[in-house]
Amino acid sequence: MVTETTTGYTQIELLTLSGPEYRRVSTNPPRPPTEDEIPIIDLTPIDGDLESRKELAMKIRKAAQNTGFFYIKNHGISDNLIERALSQAKAFFAQSDAEKDKVSFRKSQIAEGYHQVGSTQINHKESRDNKETFSIRYNPEYDPTVANPDHLLANKAYSYGGDGFLWDGTSHLPKFRETTIEFWERRLTLARKMVSIFALALNLPEDYFNEMITHPGADGLYIHYPGTGDTETNVELTKQVDAGIGSHTDIQCLTLLWQDMSGGLQVLSASDEWLDAQPIPGTLVVNIGDFLQRLSNNTFKSTVHRVHNRQTTSRYSMPFFLGFNPDAICEVVPSCIDEEHPALYDPISCGEWHRSRLALAQRQIIVK
Repeated sequence: MVTETTTGYTQIELLTLSGPEYRRVSTNPPRPPTEDEIPIIDLTPIDGDLESRKELAMKIRKAAQNTGFFYIKNHGISDNLIERALSQAKAFFAQSDAEKDKVSFRKSQIAEGYHQVGSTQINHKESRDNKETFSIRYNPEYDPTVANPDHLLANKAYSYGGDGFLWDGTSHLPKFRETTIEFWERRLTLARKMVSIFALALNLPEDYFNEMITHPGADGLYIHYPGTGDTETNVELTKQVDAGIGSHTDIQCLTLLWQDMSGGLQVLSASDEWLDAQPIPGTLVVNIGDFLQRLSNNTFKSTVHRVHNRQTTSRYSMPFFLGFNPDAICEVVPSCIDEEHPALYDPISCGEWHRSRLALAQRQIIVK
């Protein structure tokens, strides 16, 4: 699964569009992070005046430059909505395989829907992923800021979500569609606010990215990580499935993650140690994705992370991934370039970036 290098360290391999990259990793057990490594940031100022938002942005800048992970509290998404969404996730995954397969991603041209346990392998040097997921992608009909969704839907260059079979196949689950879309929309609203704060954190006008997030890439997932006891009866699967999700970095700009109290999220520190990003009640985890690292000329860090569920019971999480409009041509921002720090990356559309990265990941899927 990993390659021995020197005493006390291993090496993990990550596939990128420019070829494999390697990271040194300590063999010590995961340790708790320091307050600087994964800080807890109060998001209350996000709705305050400009000076308050700038102060918030500087705290986020520090976290984004360090580990690229931080917790947010007072984020504006109610506990009630989170609990309703979690209830829907549990109800969906509690169904039989036959029921879940009615909304299989194989029926979708954009791979939204249900992925069964072991159907993905995010790191080709590690095991298949011991998780099952249900996902929806951006659909302008779900976005309250879009006045004319039909105009966007008519453009065949865009690959939007909204596959009808998703909702037909879950119509027997009371309020599944309603709650899933409501939770998706509330996280989209929060993510857009976060993008404005990231602009300030990069010493840009806070509306710098606004035109790039009018119809963005925005994926909402429910994830179930079976407990270790759940696969013991299937000996062959147990041999092939180990990590909840293997070592990887996220593709898009930013991730918002709700995780239950099970634990299991591990983040690679700047000192090459695994940090145990334990769940904290009332918070979401935010992390930087590859595209935002690219735009920031490596000022912000898209950090390797993984999930290992070593419990006998299930773990549930609900991540949300935000990118930019698929047609937006993005380049390294001017505030991150000077004579000593030229642009490290060429301009690319977020859609092309996302498609290329997904195609790379698709080659690692074992179960076709």
